[in-house]
Amino acid sequence: MSASIRLKRMGTKKRPFYRIVVIDKREPRDGRTIEELGIYHPIEKEDKQISFDIEKAKKWIENGAVLTDTVRRIFNKKGVTLTRKNAAQE
Repeated sequence: MSASIRLKRMGTKKRPFYRIVVIDKREPRDGRTIEELGIYHPIEKEDKQISFDIEKAKKWIENGAVLTDTVRRIFNKKGVTLTRKNAAQE
């Protein structure tokens, strides 16, 4: 199984929010998830937009999960840079 950390769209029409999830790469965008890591709410104020569990994310990256570009940018907004090397060292 190849896992990916990506966004799952939730919310209503024109009022989206996203869950940051670990999901099998072959599943559809809003398909069955393995684990939920956090949320991204682009409409909220800056301080409430992003929340996630960094320890769970590190664990999944160590186990071979791949970040999508969008999730990597979201993590970088919070000042967290996750790569396989960084996750293994900390």
